[in-house]
Amino acid sequence: MPAFNLFQGHLAPNADLIIYFALVAAFIAIAYSLLTLRWIIERPDGNDAMQRIAAAIHQGAVAYLARQYKVIAGVGLVLLAVIAYGLNGAIAGGFALGACCSALAGFLGMHTSVRANVRTAQAAHEGTAQAFMIAFRGGSVTGLLVVGLGLFAASGYYSLLLWLAVEQPLHALIGVAFGASLISIFARLGGGIFTKGADVGADIVGKIETGIPEDDPRNPAVIADNVGDNVGDCAGMAADLYESYTVSLIATMLLAGLLVTGNEQTVIFYPLALGGISALTSVIGVFFVKIGASGNIMRALYRGIIVSAGLALLVFYPLTRELLGDGLILSGQYVTSLNLYYCTVIGIGLMGALMVSTEYYTSSAYSPVKQIAKASTTGDGTNVIAGLSLSLKATTIPVLLICASMWGTFELAGLFGIAIAATAMLSMTGIIVALDAFGPITDNAGGIAEMAQMSPEVRKITDPLDAVGNTTKAVTKGYAMGSAGLAALVLFADYTHALGGLVSDLSNHLVLIGLLIGALIPYLFSALAMEAVGHAAEDIVNEVRRQFKENPGILDFSSQPDYSRAVDILTLSAIKKMIIPSLLPVIFPILTGLILGKEALGGVLIGTIISGLFIAISMTVGGGAWDNAKKYIEEGHFGGKGSIAHKASITGDTVGDPYKDTAGPAVNIIIKMVNIVAMLMVPFL
Repeated sequence: MPAFNLFQGHLAPNADLIIYFALVAAFIAIAYSLLTLRWIIERPDGNDAMQRIAAAIHQGAVAYLARQYKVIAGVGLVLLAVIAYGLNGAIAGGFALGACCSALAGFLGMHTSVRANVRTAQAAHEGTAQAFMIAFRGGSVTGLLVVGLGLFAASGYYSLLLWLAVEQPLHALIGVAFGASLISIFARLGGGIFTKGADVGADIVGKIETGIPEDDPRNPAVIADNVGDNVGDCAGMAADLYESYTVSLIATMLLAGLLVTGNEQTVIFYPLALGGISALTSVIGVFFVKIGASGNIMRALYRGIIVSAGLALLVFYPLTRELLGDGLILSGQYVTSLNLYYCTVIGIGLMGALMVSTEYYTSSAYSPVKQIAKASTTGDGTNVIAGLSLSLKATTIPVLLICASMWGTFELAGLFGIAIAATAMLSMTGIIVALDAFGPITDNAGGIAEMAQMSPEVRKITDPLDAVGNTTKAVTKGYAMGSAGLAALVLFADYTHALGGLVSDLSNHLVLIGLLIGALIPYLFSALAMEAVGHAAEDIVNEVRRQFKENPGILDFSSQPDYSRAVDILTLSAIKKMIIPSLLPVIFPILTGLILGKEALGGVLIGTIISGLFIAISMTVGGGAWDNAKKYIEEGHFGGKGSIAHKASITGDTVGDPYKDTAGPAVNIIIKMVNIVAMLMVPFL
């Protein structure tokens, strides 16, 4: 037993120990992040030209997030008042905490990224190993912050509710999940509109119309493009996976409270113990990520994942036996601790399988991307057809993998087994987000090197890092998609059990109506997201054309473009266009539940999960393949830069950009958000 009992005898000894352990693990993860951020800031940040460019990127990113968070705060305060009045103060407090931690994860992630980018470019003078080290450590700051803040929010708030003896403390945790979802949908969608509006607009006028290279300082949209990498790929992804991580922990705790008979307290805290172990192993894994003698960058990154996951699996079994004994009763059936451990193995195995599958479809080392590149030799149309075909086909392996893992874990431990697999999978979020955040840092480093006209030797180091970063962004999106599907299914199980085992009977016309409405939500959301990127890109195209026309000296380097104007245009466009799509997953389930009832709402949840999972996989994988097909051609294949194939690949990439970085990733969030809103409505149903 601890030296003092914070919970005044409310918890069993094991449960008491788990919550202390979870909080300590959270603080260790946060402390690692802050110390590493300090180490990064102390690295050299280059010459005056590099510092000016980095400062412009930083100022643009901060300005965008400041405006975005003001809008989110306004919406959040309204929802906070509604929750406090319509539900209770405990749920409202959780909502505020979840939203604040999610916003903090996104802001600090962006802050780290814009500090690490210029230092990565400067470190390239010392060689690949040093530049790689700074870029990855910068990404690890974001990853461990996400885990630390998520673990702190879930364990800290639940312990506070227990200490205050609040009724139904588990149900109050849904507020934390909803707050995280609200911030993440705005951050992911708004950041995605910004970054892809800049990227598409810069490519259309720069590469296609003017024929200047990517990241050319003459392009007025180039700073906005680099700002977008940080607010979309870094802050947006941080908020996204913070939400997935937190929601998975809370959903599994809720399901434990609903399903388990006997020893409930310890089982409720079991997901927190898994999260705490993986947080610590992720910190250890970071220090194993080093480029070896082979110089293989991707192998160095995978080494960190393998070490983190391997250490976690070594500890999960004795931990499970210690906390749960030989087994427990789930819905009247006995489940052994060994079976629960096997569920954690399946969850982490699914993580690895999805990452390998996504790499196969999106890496230029394999045939799918090469086929898109080959199709580009006959023009824009065949490139787009090949990319769309691949995006649809790419749903096959991930969906079958998810189905197999669901079947296996259900056979082992029922619905709780699926929940434990999702928790184990998402417990590795720290090291996975580190890989994802590595991408925008290396992308920015390459852009700074180009704009500051650094030596070709530097670009020979930053370009391979950027190429690997592009692959890691795609691979981590595969992880995010799979985890979103499992977490949403756990939330659906929570919803049905909270209503006394609700059965969605397909002979009931209301259930069928709900299924169709639910399937509609991801399609409508994706359409609005793509449309928003298109409008933002149009604004940037017109602005860049205007500057080239009114100031011809830009193209011969005799005058400077107005970078800030492009940033301002995109900021206003993204913030204005993110509001309506972000509210769809709140409005649809509320109206369906109130008008058509709980059975129809159950149909909405299943419909959203099924259609959303396919759309998310198709868009994110297809967009990544289009992007890497363009890069494959730029390496000299099928005619190289300036060829017919290259121009066609740029067209495909402009279609794929909002697919993979705006609509697709944001669908992951609405899958869970719809289910969370339904859980909040349970008292009214």
